[in-house]
Amino acid sequence: MPRLSADAQRLSASALTARLRAAGSVFAEEEAQLLLARARSAEELEELAALRIAGAMLEHVVGEVEFCGLQLPLGPGCFVPRRRTRLLARLAVAALRGHPASPRDLRFVEVCCGIAPIAAVVHRALPAVSLDVTDVDPVPLAHARRHLPPTAGVHRGDLLDALPESLRGAVDVIAAVTPYVPTTALPLLPREVREHESELAVHGGEDGLDLARRLVTAAPACLAPGGTLLLELHREQAALLARESSDPGLTSRFHGALDGRTGVLALRRGC
Repeated sequence: MPRLSADAQRLSASALTARLRAAGSVFAEEEAQLLLARARSAEELEELAALRIAGAMLEHVVGEVEFCGLQLPLGPGCFVPRRRTRLLARLAVAALRGHPASPRDLRFVEVCCGIAPIAAVVHRALPAVSLDVTDVDPVPLAHARRHLPPTAGVHRGDLLDALPESLRGAVDVIAAVTPYVPTTALPLLPREVREHESELAVHGGEDGLDLARRLVTAAPACLAPGGTLLLELHREQAALLARESSDPGLTSRFHGALDGRTGVLALRRGC
């Protein structure tokens, strides 16, 4: 079908902005432009607008999300990478760039990867680095396969258990946004998150640290000497997890995000 004409787009943008604003959209004008850019006909525009007005996440409606300058594919049921996670991506790239080995000899793993945004950023910055990603949910993994290089290992399974045995003790950087919303905070999440993102991707157990604790316990056996585990968490959770860590071979450092609430806990294995 042909795209809307320029005149039709101008008229539609005004009307659509008004409808989105009435439905509660804070960024109605920007959302209207995104929907217009995606629609190939007036009929499709109406379908997309109806989904958004009904509460579907904008990224699910348009089929992609912008992350660190990349346009990554995703769909209904996928966790949408948050802007705060850009810090985790930058730290992953910095850890790999700071490694004394050649990029072609380095291995990066993203755990609880969803659509694998961190791996995508690492690949753009350091295309020679070997990539592996893991997640229990096949829905976002299918989208991750669409944008990752064919050489990347895409593994469905639980945390690091999903990786092949050959990677044991051979990973230089592990990055993860494990689910870290405590049980009591689930009802406080925005409606669109509760209704359109999998609970698997957000619920971290009673204090939000169920999976993070398991990953910290399992990571040393997977990390190469000098390797680093990077975890996005609330700053109070990160402090608790650092205190709980009983592995004397891991040193910790917290990098605060600009929001003042979250950040990245870096745990480094000794050489």
